[in-house]
Amino acid sequence: MAPGGRVVVVGGGFGGLEAAKALGRAGADVTLVDRHNYHLFQPLTYQVATGGLAPGDIAVPLRHILRSYPTVDVLLGEMTGLDVAGREVTIIAPADRAKGSGVGRRIPYDALIVAGGSDYSYFGHEEWRSQALEVKSLDSALEVRGRILTAFESAEERPEDQEGWLTFVVVGAGPTGVEMAGQIAELARQTLPPEFRHIDPSSARVLLVETGDRVLAGFPGPLPERAARALERLGVTLVLKHTVVDVQAGSVELSQPGGGRQTVPTRTVVWAAGVAASPLAALLATRCGAETDRAGRVTVNPDLSLPGHPDILALGDMVRVRDPETGEARALPGLAPVAMQQGRYAGRVVAARLGGGSIPGPFHYRDKGTLATIGRASAVADVQGLRFSGFPAWLAWLTIHIFYLIGFENRAVVLLRWAYSYITRGRGNRLITHAASAPPRARVAQRSDPRT
Repeated sequence: MAPGGRVVVVGGGFGGLEAAKALGRAGADVTLVDRHNYHLFQPLTYQVATGGLAPGDIAVPLRHILRSYPTVDVLLGEMTGLDVAGREVTIIAPADRAKGSGVGRRIPYDALIVAGGSDYSYFGHEEWRSQALEVKSLDSALEVRGRILTAFESAEERPEDQEGWLTFVVVGAGPTGVEMAGQIAELARQTLPPEFRHIDPSSARVLLVETGDRVLAGFPGPLPERAARALERLGVTLVLKHTVVDVQAGSVELSQPGGGRQTVPTRTVVWAAGVAASPLAALLATRCGAETDRAGRVTVNPDLSLPGHPDILALGDMVRVRDPETGEARALPGLAPVAMQQGRYAGRVVAARLGGGSIPGPFHYRDKGTLATIGRASAVADVQGLRFSGFPAWLAWLTIHIFYLIGFENRAVVLLRWAYSYITRGRGNRLITHAASAPPRARVAQRSDPRT
């Protein structure tokens, strides 16, 4: 029996998409809301930022993905309000903004699933956002690509100013920071040298800045040490136990372990440090009387519902989940598999409640492991207690990412691009587009992107 009632799912990323598909398979009436018309494979945005892949390789229109689910509708818009008592969400669509209306439309629901994702935290320094770019969204990845390539072009035009243009600072040595630093180093040392006449791109400095004392701190030993050695072989300079205290248009200031300050001339800063939940988490917490933590994540019950509101579920990077036995709230890793498992679970829970079926037990995350790529044929992997690195880990990383990409066309294209890049060390998507000059106001507006 198909579930009765209307379900609104907010966010077309990993979690929201899986929830919509699970409900679609059950025949539920679903409206999926996202501010973009595509699903983004976020783990590979850094490859768009470094010219390895094209935007279309890692993004697929939501309507195309859901074309075989006739009960699932897609609405382009942004959730701006929630009426818990009236069971309505307020959505502002592009048409509303075009008319100059900030009111939006109210959509009733019998069940609401919110997968608003997260953004990088600048630790109270939002003024850094326009200079220290991140790669969490497709637009920002294109902007980073433009910044990196423009730096080499500017150094070629004015060789006397090479130090600032050819110094690249990546802040945060988690998986994204490690992957970005490694890719920039490969671009500078393996791809670009034959193409420039007045500068040597391989002389570029790539600094990976980390407050802690090691890279990939979330990985078990000896993987962080192996990753550090691999990065150094690529030419990445590890700047550990240093903290960014200021970001300007032409420099970054770091605090040193002994208490001193160091100024690094640079025109390109990539931010991959800290995480802040989507503002939708605060909206849910306010409307439902739920707790939030320092990162803005809202606390949900073991079944992912908001306390006192079984009709509202939240998932992904924006939540902490209470343990069903101890009641302790804990944040799960900000990984795609977590969001996907939660999305499928939320879909089953809502379908059961609306259809009168058996309610699943509490959510339990099945940890399938963690991988991070460092460079060409180099990665680290922690898969169910098995820890390995180098070429075998890189093959595992490649296989898993190809598997999770949506659509045969995307998988085939990405596999061909990676094979070409591996053989030739080339990167064919090195275009400087208008995204490189996007105004700071537009970049700030990209925050709270529902990509989980």
